Amino acid sequence: GGKDAINITIINFNKEKMQITWATRELFHNENVSFFYTFGEGKHKVWKPCTTYLLDQDYNSGCLFKTEGPTLAFSIRNSNGSEKLFSKQLKVDFYIKPSPPENVTFFWEEDTVTVSCNKPERSAHCLRLELQYKSKFDKEWQSRTAKCCNVREQGFDPRKCYSFRVRLSRRVPECNVAKYSSDWEAETFWMNGTLLDSCDDDVTTQPETEIVLSCSLAILLMMLILSILLCKWQRVRMSVLPAIPDPKYTFADLFNDHNGNLQEWLDKNDHVMLQTKLEYEEPESITEAESQQEDGKNSEKPGPLEKIFTFPGAAENNDSKAAEIACLIPASNTTAPFAGFNILMNDDMYVML
Repeated sequence: GGKDAINITIINFNKEKMQITWATRELFHNENVSFFYTFGEGKHKVWKPCTTYLLDQDYNSGCLFKTEGPTLAFSIRNSNGSEKLFSKQLKVDFYIKPSPPENVTFFWEEDTVTVSCNKPERSAHCLRLELQYKSKFDKEWQSRTAKCCNVREQGFDPRKCYSFRVRLSRRVPECNVAKYSSDWEAETFWMNGTLLDSCDDDVTTQPETEIVLSCSLAILLMMLILSILLCKWQRVRMSVLPAIPDPKYTFADLFNDHNGNLQEWLDKNDHVMLQTKLEYEEPESITEAESQQEDGKNSEKPGPLEKIFTFPGAAENNDSKAAEIACLIPASNTTAPFAGFNILMNDDMYVML
């Protein structure tokens, strides 16, 4: 209570310098106070005035001076030093703020990193080494603390770039009254055990690579789906609407040479048809003729005779080979096979497809 309860900040910078600050406008109503300190003990204390003031809007708000002993006594007085406004005595070793770690090294082994620094000569047991890291895809720092001066962490992705920073902190309440930590060591950037200047390149290239790969996979998937649908559609179309053969490919000369005139085409190719028919029906005709001769001997009424025709061209040209080509005229409504089609033939030799 009283004057000892006011807000005063005391920092011992690694046992080298002392810094004591106060809130001028709140505590002293913007009064420009003076500061005195001493490291002596007993009745013969030598009070020294502050030579280096810290200012807040042109008002004295703190003092910076050299650490000269383990025990400090100080007082805040009015502007001319005649009236004491606040005083306090303390052990400076309980207000130490350590210096940043020195000679920081990183050792990588697969997904594990070990960070080390030089061990301080004094009070190393009071110090803790804190490691913080994050990738560019993390919003907050991840923290890991261990005894001075070695910290080990695992689970790092070799495809990511990480930012690292380390600092030393004092143990509370074993060694310090206030929880003070050193300033952060310079930030470093690592990716899969390789030291980089920054992670900016990694941030810009990795999303572009992912976008290109995603688009390529999407295009390949769409092409595969379209191919499958096309094959399915072809099969459905063939089953529902089967293809109708085009006769012009079977009778190419009929459509190309005679413009579809069947009678003209037959007149030109009738000797080919007769020749083909003779080759297939000649043995059968001979057998039928012999059977009719035998029936004529045994019967008074002769059986019906087949009509025989010859080609006019054979009589006019006296071609002996053409004259010999003859066949039995098929009976009425006889079906004759030709080129894979059944042709219906009547007595007048008209062909109906």
